[in-house]
Amino acid sequence: MSTTLSLVSELERIARALDAEGVGAGQPSLTTIAGKIAKIIGVRNEEVAILAVSTRWKHLHFLVPEALKNVGFIPLSSNSALAAKTARESRPEIDNNFSAARHAVVFENIKLSGDSLDPIQKIISAPLLFDGKVVGVIQVSRKGATSGDAGPDFTAEHLGNLLALCKPLGKFVHCAAGE
Repeated sequence: MSTTLSLVSELERIARALDAEGVGAGQPSLTTIAGKIAKIIGVRNEEVAILAVSTRWKHLHFLVPEALKNVGFIPLSSNSALAAKTARESRPEIDNNFSAARHAVVFENIKLSGDSLDPIQKIISAPLLFDGKVVGVIQVSRKGATSGDAGPDFTAEHLGNLLALCKPLGKFVHCAAGE
C-alpha cells in the first residue's frame, strides 16, 4: 500500500502542476504512469489500459496502451463493453471470470507484445473522475490461456489501490485528453 500512496502523492503533485502550468514538459507520460500502476497491482504493462471519454463523439478512446490509440474506439452506448458500462454507471467492478462474460474482443485480438494473443481472464474496471464527471476509465486485466495461467484473482485490496489513484489520474487524463 505504501507504493500506492507514493504514486497517489506523485499524481496529486502532477495534478497541482497541471493546474498551474498545463500539460507540458517534465510531466511523466501516461505510459510511464500505467507502468507504475502495473507494478503496484502485479500485472504486465500491457495489461493496464487508460481510456478517455470523448463527450463530443460519445465514445471512449485509448490513451494507453499506445498500440491501441489508433485502432478504434468504444461507443459509450455499447452493451457489450465493460469500459462503456463503467463510464455510464460511474461504478468500479471486479470480474474474475471475465472470459466467460459476453464482451467485445476486438482489442484483445491486437498483439501488443510477446508471442501470444491470450484472452483477458480477469479484470478490474474503474471510472476516472474530474469535477464530478467521468472523464475516463482505467482497466487492469490479467491475460492468459486459462484463468489459472492468468494469475491470482483480483481482490478488494487491488480495487482499493486502483481507486486511490482514480481521482488524481482523472485530472491528468482530463488534461491529457484535452476535453
